[in-house]
Amino acid sequence: MQVTLKNVKNNMEVSTFLTDSHEVKCCTVLCIISYSLCMLFFLCARTGMNAAVRAVVRVGIYTGAKVYVVYEGYQGLVDGRDHICQATWESVSMMLQLGGTVIGTARCQDFRTKEGRTNAACNLVKLGITNLCVIGGDGSLTGANQFRSEWSELLQILVKAGKITAEEAKQSSHLNIVGMVGSIDNDFCGTDMTIGTDSALHRIIEVVDAITTTAQSHQRAFILEVMGRHCGYLALVTALASGADWVFIPEMPPDDGWEDHLCRRLTDQRSLGYRLNVIIVAEGATDRFGKPITCDMIKNLVTKKLGFDTRATILGHVQRGGTPSAFDRILGSRMGVEAVMALLEATPETPACVVSLSGNQAVRLPLMECVQVTKDVTKAMADGRFEEAVKLRGKCSLSPYPSCLMSIPPSDPRPSLQSNINIGIMNVGAPCAGMNAAVRSAVRTGILQGHHMLVIHDGFEGLAHGHIEPISWAAVGNWTGEGGSNLGTKRTLPRSMIEDISLNVAKFNIHALVVIGGFEAFVGGMDLVTAREKYEELCIPIVVIPATVSNNVPGSDFSIGADTALNTITTTCDRIKQSAAGTKRRVFIIETMGGYCGYLATMAGLAGGADAAYIYEEPFGIHDLEVNVEHLVEKMKTTVKRGLVLRNEKCNPNYTTDFIFNLYSEEGKGVFDCRKNVLGHVQQGGTPSPFDRNFGTKLGSKAIFGGKTDSACVLGMRKKALVFQSLAELKLNSDFEHRIPKSQWWLKLRPILKILAKYKVSLDISEKTIMESIIKKRGVI
Repeated sequence: MQVTLKNVKNNMEVSTFLTDSHEVKCCTVLCIISYSLCMLFFLCARTGMNAAVRAVVRVGIYTGAKVYVVYEGYQGLVDGRDHICQATWESVSMMLQLGGTVIGTARCQDFRTKEGRTNAACNLVKLGITNLCVIGGDGSLTGANQFRSEWSELLQILVKAGKITAEEAKQSSHLNIVGMVGSIDNDFCGTDMTIGTDSALHRIIEVVDAITTTAQSHQRAFILEVMGRHCGYLALVTALASGADWVFIPEMPPDDGWEDHLCRRLTDQRSLGYRLNVIIVAEGATDRFGKPITCDMIKNLVTKKLGFDTRATILGHVQRGGTPSAFDRILGSRMGVEAVMALLEATPETPACVVSLSGNQAVRLPLMECVQVTKDVTKAMADGRFEEAVKLRGKCSLSPYPSCLMSIPPSDPRPSLQSNINIGIMNVGAPCAGMNAAVRSAVRTGILQGHHMLVIHDGFEGLAHGHIEPISWAAVGNWTGEGGSNLGTKRTLPRSMIEDISLNVAKFNIHALVVIGGFEAFVGGMDLVTAREKYEELCIPIVVIPATVSNNVPGSDFSIGADTALNTITTTCDRIKQSAAGTKRRVFIIETMGGYCGYLATMAGLAGGADAAYIYEEPFGIHDLEVNVEHLVEKMKTTVKRGLVLRNEKCNPNYTTDFIFNLYSEEGKGVFDCRKNVLGHVQQGGTPSPFDRNFGTKLGSKAIFGGKTDSACVLGMRKKALVFQSLAELKLNSDFEHRIPKSQWWLKLRPILKILAKYKVSLDISEKTIMESIIKKRGVI
């Protein structure tokens, strides 16, 4: 069933404000729907939160609500007056690319007192606000829940004092709360990622990449401290994404004697020819006795015992700032929309919930359960129960097998694991950022397992021509942060070279094959399976790892390389929109890559605030183009005098980029002018994003570790799990003519893009999100 949200609750009012907490180091946004909606940020503004504010405000207005913003967080809520202002559609424009929070945040001691909360309640009641949306950490969310629990008591105090009437108290008899989590540490239990984490990783990796160049020049060892007082997520992902030699995180203190182990590790690396060493330290790292492990301690150790030229860098608050990544913009937007949906469906009996991310799905969890588990993690770590803390946290990022790439010295021969298995690794299709990280991970994991690793140059052509050679641990040392394909890659399919391929598989005694690439890798894998009937040499395990900017490989929600391309497009859109801000009345038509898959155009549209995104999966005609032009004409009458339209390169053979540009130019005469940009292969280049480095590392390692799988499969991500899926089964869900899967999860996000652009469309809410119990789901430990 489809319903238009505007018809759900016509008398809804929405207020948005930011607040701050003295104890909690995270930013919180509260939205109140009255129906009124209110948003708060606490203490530290996280990059990406403006996207959540924008989404809550616009979806609230879309549903017919009156929306307010409250400046300076809880302090503004307590003080009232001009701190609480009505928001408009235009007032949240150009917020997506801004870091921090545009509506301010401040510490508020007044809200900690009953008197302060009473004044805050009075200000809400006077505006008819009875719904609250909070963005922040566990302390901020706990404060909001306390506010809700004593709401009736506060109303009685206000009525008794004559500040509100009994009728006003009756109309505002209950307060609903929905939370969203903003924390760069990713330390809140119940969600895979918190708003701001991905952007923080982008800042860290930028610094690490810059430091690496100078460290290589001078043969230095660098120790970098990243944030994470109680959670090592940033440190661990940074270590995996940068190919660090060692990482210290609070959840996993090193064993006794770690000093000798670390020095031996660094010495081994130098003996292999490495010119630098990188050690990542979370600010909350300790040994098993609770003694802090600091940058200076490690620096002194390395300098004294090894004599290395060593430098220490504490990144500090640079991690909190900067432009939000595409992931954080989309995450904030999705959570903001889901928060409004949760408040629309809330009743007085509905417990306070928090909107979380599970894989690629937005879910609702009981707020106080998540807060309690988060506090349990902190207590378990304080008590030295580290394994229990990891289980409670439930982060797949702390999976042990990617970390083994750093913790075991490469000189360790591991004789117990020596095997006679030869594994070949190859890249197929167009190059993309993150391929090299996957190859490095697969090579090193294979070596650690005792296998002989072979690399195949130039795809299936190289396999047919015998361009195959063994590769060592050291040979892939610096590959994690390098873009493109160091092995070389081609689009050629194997079907015309099957006999030569089978001969070389036998000649080089290849026992298993890892194929990293796009749709060509998927089709090529099936060609090899088909040829097994004639060539028994091809009866070997084959694993396809999706790696393409198009994100069109069946069997995986995400492909390596797509995130880097998406960030490139989003950054370009930011610059283009900025240029339009000065000239006014200008519409930009931008063509993105993706083949027939509209993933990049759709997600870049969400991240860049586009007015339209044309894709093949959603057919459009001249009437749709007419509606879009009329929409932009009306938009130019507002204070937002710019437009952004994205077009997937193969969305329609007749409505080309030139055609759409000419149409818009003609119909916009006298109202706006047009410019067009074809981004081209810039989307395939550049250094990999933190997500692509981490994702490639996990997939490469998992492919070697394997599991109970079919002999020919795709290793991809489904929701939050890495799974092997048979090529034969995936064939049934594939559109080979257009090189896309028949079903794609991200198509459900397209109505959100249109709603945020102010189109009057319907949103499918037939699949209601049911609040899940995090404690029952995870189990009591």
